[in-house]
Order: sequence, then C-alpha cells, then structure tokens
Amino acid sequence: MNFNSLRYLFLLFPFLSLAQESDKPTAKGKLSGQWRSYYMNTFNKGDLKDFTALATGGHIKYELTLKEKISFGGAVYNSNNLNIQDLSIPDMATGKLSRYEEGLFDRINLDNKYIFILGELYANYKTAQHEFTLGRMKIKSPLVNPQDGRMIPTLAQGLWYAYSSPKKNKIQAGIFNQIAPRSTGEFYSIGESIGTYGEGRNIDGSPSLYGGNTDSDYLAIINANFNLTQNTSVELWNYYTDNVSNTLYLKPKYQVSKSFNIEAEWLHQNKINNGGNAIDSLSYFQSNSSDNIGIKAAYDWSNSSLSLSYNRITKKGQFVFPREWGREFLFSFQKRERSEGTGDNHALVLYYTNTLAFGKEKFNLKTIFSAGHQWKPSVSDPTLNKYAVPDYTHINLDLFFDIKKWKNLKPELLFVGKFASGDFPDNPNFYLNKTDLFHVDLILNYNF
Repeated sequence: MNFNSLRYLFLLFPFLSLAQESDKPTAKGKLSGQWRSYYMNTFNKGDLKDFTALATGGHIKYELTLKEKISFGGAVYNSNNLNIQDLSIPDMATGKLSRYEEGLFDRINLDNKYIFILGELYANYKTAQHEFTLGRMKIKSPLVNPQDGRMIPTLAQGLWYAYSSPKKNKIQAGIFNQIAPRSTGEFYSIGESIGTYGEGRNIDGSPSLYGGNTDSDYLAIINANFNLTQNTSVELWNYYTDNVSNTLYLKPKYQVSKSFNIEAEWLHQNKINNGGNAIDSLSYFQSNSSDNIGIKAAYDWSNSSLSLSYNRITKKGQFVFPREWGREFLFSFQKRERSEGTGDNHALVLYYTNTLAFGKEKFNLKTIFSAGHQWKPSVSDPTLNKYAVPDYTHINLDLFFDIKKWKNLKPELLFVGKFASGDFPDNPNFYLNKTDLFHVDLILNYNF
C-alpha cells in the first residue's frame, strides 16, 4: 500500500478548517465523490487463458470556494483488488498476462492490492471568461483524458488556462510536467509515464524498449473551438510532447439540419528530435510522421441517434500516442480497442444510441450499440502494425441504467465481441486479449 501521496492532504487542512467556520459566509465547502465496484471478465479463444477481476474503491473530493472566484480542491483515488484471480499468473501458451483486467489495479506492481493516490490538488481562479488551474487535475481532450474504463483515471500536474468568449468560442492551453497514468498509483515525469502499458514492436521488428528510456520533460496542449457560421464550427487541438512528437488534431463540423450533421477529422503527427531517445531501439516515436483522416455522418431523432464513420490512417507511418494518457476519441473508437500503433489502416464503424423510459419514467435505459471493422496491415509488418493486431470485426453493447428512486446509483453493463478475419498465421499471440474473444464489464457507480 502506497500512502506517501497522502501527506499532501495536510496542505488542505487550513482550507478545510475555514469551511467549518460558519461566521465566514464567503467560504463554501463541497464534499463529493464516487464509490465504484468493477467486475471484468475476458473469455479468450479455445484453451487460451481466461481472465477475471473484481475491484472496489472510488474517490473522495473536497473543494473550498472563496469569494466565488477562488477555489481549492483535492481528491484521493483508491482501488482495492478483491483477488478473485491471481493476475500475476500468465497464459501458458504465450507467457502473457491479462490486458484489460490488470488495468483495474496497479499495472506496474500487481502485488499492490490497495492503491491510494492524491490525484487532484489544485488552486483555481475563475471569472466570467477566464479560468486558471494550477496543480494536479483532470484534463478532458480527445487524446489526453481521464477515461472511465478503469478504477484510477489519468491525471495531470501543471498549469491550465481556459478562455470563453461571449460568442461561445473557446481557447484553452496548458503545460504539464507530470502525469499519473491510468491504472497506476503515482505521478511520473512525462518521459517516465510513457511505457507503463504494452510497448509492442519497433519498426525493425525487435521488442520496443522505450519504457523507462524516454527523455521528455513536458507536455504542452493548445485547444481552440470556434463557431465560423451559425451551422459551421471547428475544433482544434495540438499536443507537443517535448523531444518526442507533435500531434495536431482538427475536427470541422457542419450542421446540415436540426437532426443531421457531418463531421471530418484530421490528425497529423511529426517526430520531434529523436522521438524520445537518441538510440533508435529505445526511441518511442520512430516514424517521421503520420496522418489519420476521417469522416462521420450522424442523424438524431427523438431519443435516438445513428452515425456512420470512416477512418483512414495512411501508409506514411504509424499513428502513435501514449495509451497511458487516456482513450483516443476518434471517429473509429470503440471501447476495448484502439487504432494507435497502426499505419495503412481502414476502419468503418456504426453507432446506434437509444434511450427508453419504463414505468412512467421511473427507470431509464440508455443503450449504445456499435459495430465496426478494422482492415489492418499484415501482422508480420512491424513498420505499420506495432502490436501485431489482425483484421477484426468489433461489436459492443453498452447499457446504462438510470433508476429514479436511486438517483445516485449508476450501473453499467458492457458486452464486447471481437472476431479475427483475413489471412494470418495461426499463432496464439495474434488472438490472446486481441481477437476471437468475448469480454464483459459490470460496473456499479454510486455518486455523492
């Protein structure tokens, strides 16, 4: 159990005591949090090992607001392994551990059954148009985000600024010197945080060894959202990872009618200096550049929506961005898989969302169904297929339960099926935790 980060709580004690003094109406305290229990099970192909895990924990947060503009906050995150399976025992055929289940705990040290991390500790100043946040915080963006498929989210330490104009345009920028990767129990420097997840292969086919060998001091993020016309908007993000890469993401949107819209996206990457290490075999970003383009059409009606999207990563190079920093919210994204690590990739994905009310709206059920297919380069081509993932069809059914009587309880049930296709060697390494599997999540969230 790692209690070292709890010492930072002492920094909050002066502010906590202020909130208890009723004679100071300018100070207002708020206690919030979430208790979460998370069951996960992956059924792999044939005799390959199945993995299962059960975690419970959550977070507790306290925020103190002074004079409506200044606030201070802190949050402790926790995950406890209920140990229904020993995840340190690998699959016998491949020698590999679980992919999804270990993410509920400390991936770096699976023997650590109880994680405690002071994930948020910040000061915030906010006016009608400007907001500054300094310290440890959550960042929500297409590529760096807390995500919700683990017990411990991705958290960042640094400075964040946001500006909102009267016309609802928005500009944001931040610089960060440390990140606590999801499913770990501490903050790391930017370079150290890259490589806590699976590293795959170098472009020459040798095992990647950038974990612990990536030299990067900071991550800088810039975002701008603009309404160009009444029906046209554009979203821009730029991620500059010191000494590693620059990633530009552009997403224009056109509202054809009240119910129908079309979006496009372009993600362009360039290597910075040596991609993280002067020794090629230890470098993280090995392609000189990469491009990912996509288009999406969406139609909304009543309590439903339907979308169809296509993404293309060109042959120019692999799309590479640290998995440790969150999900990739690209058009082709589906829970429990991603396009990162691939070049020369085609993806076609259909989403259908529907919300139904039962018992005079005493119970609502939100359903998200997605079906997609990924056309991958050959599993034997490390220059374009970093993680050796074959072509596959991916089907998800995600159910969100909203029970009015128990408004704080938010259960979720996720079913995932992935099925390999195409011509590739019959090797268990191309199946285990990748394809020809069935996966289920049962999540019980209680928010307060």
